[in-house]
Amino acid sequence: YATNQALPVGQFPLAAASTDSVRALEGLGHDVVMSWLDPLSWDDASDAPRFGANPDYIAYFGDGWSAGGNAPQFNGSDEAGWMWVNHEYVSNNAPTATSAPDGQQLTLAAWARKAGMIETDPLSETWATADVDTMITMNKHMVGGSWMRVIKDPASGSWTVDRTAKNVRYDATSNTLVKITGYTTAAADHDDVGNALPSGVVAGIMGDCSGGVTPWGTVITAEENVQDYYGDLEGCWTSNQKLVAGAGCDSGAAVSFDHTPSTGALFGAHSDANTTHARDNYGFMVEMDPGAPADEYYGKTSAGVGHQKLGAMGRARWENATFAVDADWQLTPGQPIVIYGGNDRRSGRIYKFVTSGNYTSGMTKAQIRDLLASGKVYVAHFAGLDNADGLVLAGGAKPTSSAPGQGRWIEMSTSSTDVAPNAAKLGAGTTVGDALKSNTWNSLGGFPDDNTVRSALFTAATKLGVMELNRPEDLEWNPRDPSGSPLLYIAFTKNGRQVACDQDGVLYDPATHDTNSPKRPDPVGAVFALREANASNPGSSSTFEYFDVWHGSEGAGEFDAANPDNIVIDHDGGVWFGTDGNWGTNGHADALYYLDLDPAHTSTATPTYGLAFRVVATPSDAEATGPAFSSGMSTLFFNVQHPGEEVFSRWPN
Repeated sequence: YATNQALPVGQFPLAAASTDSVRALEGLGHDVVMSWLDPLSWDDASDAPRFGANPDYIAYFGDGWSAGGNAPQFNGSDEAGWMWVNHEYVSNNAPTATSAPDGQQLTLAAWARKAGMIETDPLSETWATADVDTMITMNKHMVGGSWMRVIKDPASGSWTVDRTAKNVRYDATSNTLVKITGYTTAAADHDDVGNALPSGVVAGIMGDCSGGVTPWGTVITAEENVQDYYGDLEGCWTSNQKLVAGAGCDSGAAVSFDHTPSTGALFGAHSDANTTHARDNYGFMVEMDPGAPADEYYGKTSAGVGHQKLGAMGRARWENATFAVDADWQLTPGQPIVIYGGNDRRSGRIYKFVTSGNYTSGMTKAQIRDLLASGKVYVAHFAGLDNADGLVLAGGAKPTSSAPGQGRWIEMSTSSTDVAPNAAKLGAGTTVGDALKSNTWNSLGGFPDDNTVRSALFTAATKLGVMELNRPEDLEWNPRDPSGSPLLYIAFTKNGRQVACDQDGVLYDPATHDTNSPKRPDPVGAVFALREANASNPGSSSTFEYFDVWHGSEGAGEFDAANPDNIVIDHDGGVWFGTDGNWGTNGHADALYYLDLDPAHTSTATPTYGLAFRVVATPSDAEATGPAFSSGMSTLFFNVQHPGEEVFSRWPN
């Protein structure tokens, strides 16, 4: 294509269209590996483990990947292995005492009625309390993650799940137990019948969006929109980032958050209080030990075994996790572990976690995992970004690789000596630590200690005036980048809402916020790259550069696409992304794209550098999530999430 040997229009790239089917480039086959409610074993009983709703992140572990001390990425068998899949949520409206379910919730209710689990007619507007409770519990079972063995048919190329394998379901009930390390919750937790759990152990995982694979073979699953289940701990902000008075963040005292489960949230509405749990038990990066029993919390029976929530990295609406690794996807001896993650909300920020201890050669898996309990959290301040736009520099210029924006990492700690981003306006030279502890700084309450900072990263970053971003979604470290130096890729999906602070990082007065705060004009999103000042030792970098590598567009042309979400890096450093919302923005299906960032393609007969090539498209209004390659890259796995959420769909049936 780049050398002017173009295929017919619509054949390559794949044409923009909206159908109720999966479409792929000619020559690529596709088939369904697993569907919602399919059993993970040969047990088809109603309470047997089943593939959950709205799959998102995928991780593939080829058989034998760890031979020779390899990392999971692109090692092991290309034709058989284990797969982790996240389950984020169940779409549409669950039943209440006075309303019927709709969409996916109606499908789930009909399935439950057929299985004899509820008595109420799914279409009824009047529901018995017992059946509402059953549906809440079923919703808990539908989220979390699936661990399953998959095998490729060498003749057809299709993949199937081995239902005789020791497949495991992890969910939001107390059947799944996880220990929070590096953070202290407001109160001890209990299981779903009221029995006390060991110190630091909490019930379940939920809101599992994207994630990441660790170099040592565990999975990070990111808890994102947990506010929907037991309530929002940081409830002092509207959807337009206006401060809500009396919600715990007011100036004049320390911040004070409500940790109790909200009866207005989905899981908090259960009539049995024993099944409900505190808000600050969720919203973490969770390191799952795939294959371990669901209730095997970290350290339960053996050191370094089990599941842990990375409390030291803090709470947010985490989208995913990515590790700073070398060209073989391995940790670098003598350096700390570095994890990046984005707070997927409008005005959310990007964070970097740097462990206190260094990784050294010869460490056991348990020793490596223990490092994650202690470290520093940094937030990315995109200095010079235009606060009214969020994608261009102040003055209107687009940040490019040759003329990038300049940013710095701000340590999020009450002892931090970094200068607060809004210090120039509110008090020259004021440190981050002093600003956070102040009960009046930036017209917000104070953070008395680091545990409180970690509990509410969005509010803490806003107090400091850290530049707000256009919904940072997936982040991926590319150790084999075509530019010749590692880069961190960032998907900014879109932002059409107002901001909390002005260009100087000063909070808008709630009384005038509606009038004075600008509304970000970004319906299409973009992919940015972040270049660490010291890419060979990113944990030591205090500054970075940032620039736009791909910008979304409106239209139905062959290269029109919008709203990037998940990103995956292939074996050779190629960058791929999926979209979420292109169907609503452009009227054609969301899809997976290959983003050409080969510098050699800037001067070819048909310059393709910076173009996104549509490879496979989803049915109806579905989102293209979780792209992941098999070890030899012969297969690209992805999830068709929420088909029919807003329009009718019969896919995959």
